[in-house]
Amino acid sequence: MSKSNYMQDKVVIVTGSGGGIGRAIALELARCGAAVVVNDLGAALDGGGADAGPAARVVAEIAALGGRAVANTDSVADPASGRRLVSCALDSFGRLDGVVNNAGIVRDRFVHKMSDEEWDAVVKVHLYGAWHVSRAAVAVFKEQGRGAFVHMTSTAGLIGNRAQANYSAAKMGLVGLSRSIALDLEKFGVRSNCIAPSAWTRMVESIPIKSAEQQAMAERKKAMMTSEKVAPLAVYLLGDAAAQVSGQIFGVRGNEIFVFSQPRPLRSLQRSEGWTPETIAEQAMPVFAASFSPLSQDALNLFTYEPV
Repeated sequence: MSKSNYMQDKVVIVTGSGGGIGRAIALELARCGAAVVVNDLGAALDGGGADAGPAARVVAEIAALGGRAVANTDSVADPASGRRLVSCALDSFGRLDGVVNNAGIVRDRFVHKMSDEEWDAVVKVHLYGAWHVSRAAVAVFKEQGRGAFVHMTSTAGLIGNRAQANYSAAKMGLVGLSRSIALDLEKFGVRSNCIAPSAWTRMVESIPIKSAEQQAMAERKKAMMTSEKVAPLAVYLLGDAAAQVSGQIFGVRGNEIFVFSQPRPLRSLQRSEGWTPETIAEQAMPVFAASFSPLSQDALNLFTYEPV
């Protein structure tokens, strides 16, 4: 493989790296000199089942390219998984420099039809999983005075998407988690950032295509927005060159990368005598209305569901 020294001798855990974006990041890390803990339960898209094969196959790919990697099949939804993953990195390679929280599942359902189990399953993998791994890694990073997190969020969380209340809530939760890690650990040299990828993955492929127009769009985006396009940004954020970058939200869409704004007040009004529901309706809302975010689907979402 074409080698780079950008991550030479560093060790990184990548969750959910048996395929898709996680696999692409793991391979890019290895190409850049890092040793990788390839974590993947090998579950189906909805989280069911388990298969050690995907993680082992990625490890074999990395070994064939001259890199170093070890497979791990822990479920990040398990509270003890974070400790086991960190121990795996330390036992296998003697150190830990970065974590990519990428593992995820989907159980899409319109909010009025979603069950508690469908909600819990998705939130536990995406948000709790990131928490379990991050909390365990923080102890190592704080002690050594360095470390970097990359969390995979989504435009479904940042701008919303139909039939994904569980997924959207978890992905927006990751933004808050990342920002808090960045603030809490800044003085210890620990960084935390998010990426919202637009890439053709199993999750995107699972969204029903309802028209010939969507099918044509799918073919274009499948060719253009590959998982490999996301990997360079993730690796950059884990490396020393990104030492001053923390608490940010980035996006990748094909050959385009961008940085997202983060919520801040847009307009304010003050009324010396205070507010009533009536004065809010009469005075405040007409002023604020020009700054409202429209309730419409955004082009950043690869596909959206038709209302049911």
